[in-house]
Amino acid sequence: MEPGRTAEAGEDAELAAELVIDARGTRCPMPVILAARAATTLAAGTVIQVLATDPAAAADLPAWCRMRGHTVIGIEHADGLVGCRIRLGG
Repeated sequence: MEPGRTAEAGEDAELAAELVIDARGTRCPMPVILAARAATTLAAGTVIQVLATDPAAAADLPAWCRMRGHTVIGIEHADGLVGCRIRLGG
């Protein structure tokens, strides 16, 4: 799959996040900044999950992934929470 693209339903579903970044209660651009900070210390291929309450994170995180060569595995919305799973690129 190309960097920055969202996985199809069921694809990579077995991948569990190795790190959960809790960005709840923060506003743009903090969910992206927290993910970017974590990405600098983790190996390519690591799966992270970013939790955010800012609805803009659903667009901001995939845009960051496209710019940095990461892959969005999936985005979930539930009860005002955005959960974005990302596989870090090299």
